[in-house]
Amino acid sequence: MLIFRGKITLAILFLFLLISPTTFQANEKEDEAAKRIALFKKMETITQIPWYYYAAIDQYERQIHKEKISDGVISIQIPEDKWAGPLNPSQTDKQKEYQIAFFEGMGRDGDGDGFADRTNDEDILASIGHYFLQYGRSKDDIKIALWHFYERDLNVQGIIYNARVFKANDSIVLEDRVFPLPKNYNYSYRSTWGDGRGFGGRRIHEGTDIFANYGVPVRSTTYGVIEIKGWNRFGGWRIGIRDIHNIYHYYAHLNGFADGVEVGQIVKPGDVIGSVGATGYGPPGTSGKFPPHLHYGMYKDNGYSEWSFDPYPFLRKWERMDK
Repeated sequence: MLIFRGKITLAILFLFLLISPTTFQANEKEDEAAKRIALFKKMETITQIPWYYYAAIDQYERQIHKEKISDGVISIQIPEDKWAGPLNPSQTDKQKEYQIAFFEGMGRDGDGDGFADRTNDEDILASIGHYFLQYGRSKDDIKIALWHFYERDLNVQGIIYNARVFKANDSIVLEDRVFPLPKNYNYSYRSTWGDGRGFGGRRIHEGTDIFANYGVPVRSTTYGVIEIKGWNRFGGWRIGIRDIHNIYHYYAHLNGFADGVEVGQIVKPGDVIGSVGATGYGPPGTSGKFPPHLHYGMYKDNGYSEWSFDPYPFLRKWERMDK
């Protein structure tokens, strides 16, 4: 009997060891996402402002702050002076709601304890909801409210894009990615980020070149919104997609665009947006100054500025995932 029990214990231990740490991490992320959505939808019920706007702000804020100040799952950070009111002699995180309201601060009590706590999830969302309602519930009202809060067009645009993507997919768990070219086509690439370029003056190469034949389909690697489509004298026919992680994905030298692709369109991983070409380095229509390839670039925005970073490691990872 002891031997039998020992075998069972060892079998359970073996199965436990087989479970990858990434499985636990995935479950934790799903649990956190469920808690976040529950809070967003609770606030929607109270304010009649759709849940995906709260989700979009929270998603945006978690991309621009290394650490959240909330004790829970929400990443929105309201500056102390905005929370308590600029003339409030006390700039502590937790105060009575009437005191903050007297000094025209944003802080509101969302959990009913009488205090407005800048580190409490429900209080944070209640404060954002109250702020929205001062402007109104329409899309334009919310856009205006966001501009007055962030005072930067790109921040507002990113949040509105997030809201549209979350609404279209009815989810905030959108982590799938794909390689930009289908695996059943021949292609080659290496790390070319930072290499020198001469056309238009000395500059560095801000992306990875993926060489393939004319007409090979080019796919969106991510969930996002098409921000730019058209001609650029460096990139030829190109498309720019902004994702929910505040990253701009740049697809250049395209031979053409897929039918129906338009600015403002919501895309998901695998959606065909164009095809490989050799356009660019001149006025509209210029082609053939270099071998056909896709130039793929990635740009991160931190709420203040935007910069290029090397997409090569991500491409390798997505390529492995595709295969």
